[in-house]
Amino acid sequence: MKGPSRPDPELLHVRVTPRASKNKVVGWESGALRVRVTAPPVDGRANRAVLTLLAEAFGVPQSSVILVGGEHGRDKLVRVRGESVQALVSRLQTTDPPPSI
Repeated sequence: MKGPSRPDPELLHVRVTPRASKNKVVGWESGALRVRVTAPPVDGRANRAVLTLLAEAFGVPQSSVILVGGEHGRDKLVRVRGESVQALVSRLQTTDPPPSI
């Protein structure tokens, strides 16, 4: 899995596909972490599903995963409190296959 190309050490760029068949971390693509969630993009349900999936994938409490930008789009900026993007990349690289819920 190739890591992100973003220079910001605190924000994770996430590209979301809503209404997928299952919740899954797909991997890195063009500097963004691709994820799929079953929730529709209505009333913040897909955003909550993304944050839950990322918390599970990174092994952190859900309260540590914060949506910083992209509330209404497919491209999101996420901060994981107390973690750098490099540390998160390392965690995903040691997980094989990528987590799915």
